[in-house]
Amino acid sequence: MSLKKLNIAVVGATGYVGLDLILLLTKHPKIKIKYLCAQKNIGKELSFFDKRIRQRLPKITNSSKVNWSEIDIVFLSLPNGEAQKLITKLVKFINLKYIDLSADFRLFNPNDYKIWYNTSHKAKHLIKDSIYSISEFTKEKIKNYKIVANPGCYPTSIQLPLIPLIKNKVIKNNNIIIDSKSGFSGAGKNLKRKFKHKNLYSSIQAYGIKKHRHMSELDQEFKKTGYKVDYLFSPHLLPTFRGILSTIYVDLNKGFSAKKVLSLLKNKHKKSNFVKFAKLNTSIGTGNIINTNICEISVCETRFKNKVVIYSALDNLIKGASGQAIQNMNLMYGYNETLGLK
Repeated sequence: MSLKKLNIAVVGATGYVGLDLILLLTKHPKIKIKYLCAQKNIGKELSFFDKRIRQRLPKITNSSKVNWSEIDIVFLSLPNGEAQKLITKLVKFINLKYIDLSADFRLFNPNDYKIWYNTSHKAKHLIKDSIYSISEFTKEKIKNYKIVANPGCYPTSIQLPLIPLIKNKVIKNNNIIIDSKSGFSGAGKNLKRKFKHKNLYSSIQAYGIKKHRHMSELDQEFKKTGYKVDYLFSPHLLPTFRGILSTIYVDLNKGFSAKKVLSLLKNKHKKSNFVKFAKLNTSIGTGNIINTNICEISVCETRFKNKVVIYSALDNLIKGASGQAIQNMNLMYGYNETLGLK
């Protein structure tokens, strides 16, 4: 492991995810924040946007002012479509690596990107240099890539429990029901533009019933297991700032029980520093995981012997975004996975 500190740039520094990312980076012993970039508020201190950040940091600048030759890794927390454009311009800087927190490199098929995001991919030639990385599933492979596609928050909460169960033929793959609820920070600062319903901050709202963009990630990653997976995904917006709770209903294959499901998941995640398990039949919520990089999972019996409910809770801004981005960075550079995240 190198003793040299990594020089970091954050592009999209003033959004919800960007601010949480910078707060975490200020606690990381192996990095130096060289540039904080945004389109607006040029010249302002970051403490103007977030009083939690007390460390003296570079003032907000435009990405065009960055000396990219001195940067090792750039975190991109931009609207979908923008990271592709910037990385295409920066690819000439051979040693520069990227962690993209948008959806720009999550889908390996550019045709899928056009279908789900209604626009053509602007960096098709770079997709081969990217990896979709839920940290727990890519620990060894991630070092071989220049571009890390940080997964969506909902898909992280869903895949951590489901992928091992699908791969090990524990559950029936034709009747999975996923009911996910998220705090409104998941929609970003343009929340009111995206959601027009009444009483936004005092009601629960279902949305994206037939076609939610995170389904594209789930389709892709479920397909990688080698099995056909049919599922229903129903997301909801909660009148709380942060946190996700995914409730996953599954039918068990013969010979399996809730107890065996929990045992298998614990075994598959025994080397996962940030996946924790509640005792069998424990009802959980987001209370334990707010402001952490932990995904907490609970397996519960139902009154039907062959049906199990799995709860998966995480902080959408941390394990669902900024924390996982740092976890991915640690793995890329051979640091301890937990560095800066304890």
